[in-house]
Amino acid sequence: MSPTARANSQSQVIVLSILHDGLTPTQAALRFGLSRRHIHRLLARYKQGGLEALQPRSRRPKTNPRSLPPELRAQIISLRRALISQGLDAGAASIAWHLRESQLHTPALSTIWRILRAEGLVTPEPKKRPKAYITRFEAVQPNETWQSDFTHWRLKDGSDVEIINWLDDHSRLLLSCTVFTAITGAIVIDSFNTCRNEYGTPFSTLTDNGNVYTARFTQGKIERFHQTLKKWLSQQKPAQNLTELQRQLDEFKSVYNTQRPHRALEMKTPQRAYEATIKATSKAAKEKEHYRVRHDSVDKFGKLSLRRAGIMHHLGVGIEQRHKKVFIIVDHFKVSVVEKKTGEVLSRHEIQPGRSFWTNILIDEETKKSRKAK
Repeated sequence: MSPTARANSQSQVIVLSILHDGLTPTQAALRFGLSRRHIHRLLARYKQGGLEALQPRSRRPKTNPRSLPPELRAQIISLRRALISQGLDAGAASIAWHLRESQLHTPALSTIWRILRAEGLVTPEPKKRPKAYITRFEAVQPNETWQSDFTHWRLKDGSDVEIINWLDDHSRLLLSCTVFTAITGAIVIDSFNTCRNEYGTPFSTLTDNGNVYTARFTQGKIERFHQTLKKWLSQQKPAQNLTELQRQLDEFKSVYNTQRPHRALEMKTPQRAYEATIKATSKAAKEKEHYRVRHDSVDKFGKLSLRRAGIMHHLGVGIEQRHKKVFIIVDHFKVSVVEKKTGEVLSRHEIQPGRSFWTNILIDEETKKSRKAK
């Protein structure tokens, strides 16, 4: 017999013993090991509602001051569905941001997730492996670093096109998003100059993907941006031609910059983040410099490989530096290899397009100093 059933039976037995067996409340209290006050309470409940009134009463409060109004609950569900249909992030943080923008009460993120799960709007995902430690960089000011890359998309007839993007590293502001049949070096320069005319000249740039940029390395931020872009485009009507797709890209640029909060920006939109800080300005001596950064590890022979303008070159870093994790920093004239852990410059190399092996200038300089000392 369950505890609830036992309690219910005992209450009925106590009352029936008083009514039919002639026990007094005092005698009943002694027999059943209860207080006289509790006995009188049971008798009062019996007089009001009979034996059914002796059922155990729920201790749950009749009202919950923290429960959400049905209207707000419906708004949360509606926002979730609307954001998904638009190809935008629809997590609890984004929903909370949109509620605040609409001057509505914003519940805790855990409450929003609980509502979404209760409505079957959350698909459980398997636990992911913890991400390996990655050193991440973020420009301190807007215009300190611009990133650029291009990605592929298909028109309705299946023909392939390429979309070139320029992104401010600090604010994630989408500076430019334009589509072409194929991206060329001239298009890269023209699109950069268009951004520069509108936003000013950046202190530096980072580029990726293909010979039009002269090298290749993985840029996490702009790669994740491409995922966001394609997720949004997949929810739109397939474009018939470049003009129609460009209209969609212009709309996406507005949505991405002004209506989509970013976790890395403390839930600010890129436009707000870009406008909130003093802009970096280029130095006259560095105005034409173009930087690229690659993450790598020195091999067991103390060497690194670097592709430039479609040609593979080899860098002699030094056998004592083998297996060290490094950054390879490239500009127009030189390549610097910096140890990630300490920030120490391990080697420096002059760019010599006609040679496949580039020696470490630092070693040559040390050798010259040693010879002079002798």
